[in-house]
Amino acid sequence: MTKHYELLFVLKPTLVEEELQAKINFLKEILEKNGAQIAAFQDMGTRKLAYKVQKFERGYYGVFYFVAPTSAILEVERNIRINEDFIKFMSVKYENQKELAHWNKTVEKYSKKVETAQEAASTEATEA
Repeated sequence: MTKHYELLFVLKPTLVEEELQAKINFLKEILEKNGAQIAAFQDMGTRKLAYKVQKFERGYYGVFYFVAPTSAILEVERNIRINEDFIKFMSVKYENQKELAHWNKTVEKYSKKVETAQEAASTEATEA
């Protein structure tokens, strides 16, 4: 049975843009390989942490919204734990109707942003 999830992660601030994208794609591949359907991704950028984590005061935040079987979230969490570039993560399962309504609203908001960014990138590629 599939459930609705949100996966927030924090990466080390010392990673360069290519490494950040590689880690995001790494998570995306693991999710898709384990049967998850990714609904949206929220890029929150680099932010100040509330407290020092592994001697870091800042971190790169990202959030995946997806629908998946329980086995997918277990596999993603296992991979995050063994990868030293992730300094924190939190997965949230949405169950009741009120939570699912919030999940749908959030996905709608961020999936539009992803589509707009992809359209802009394709326009730039055709103009070049």
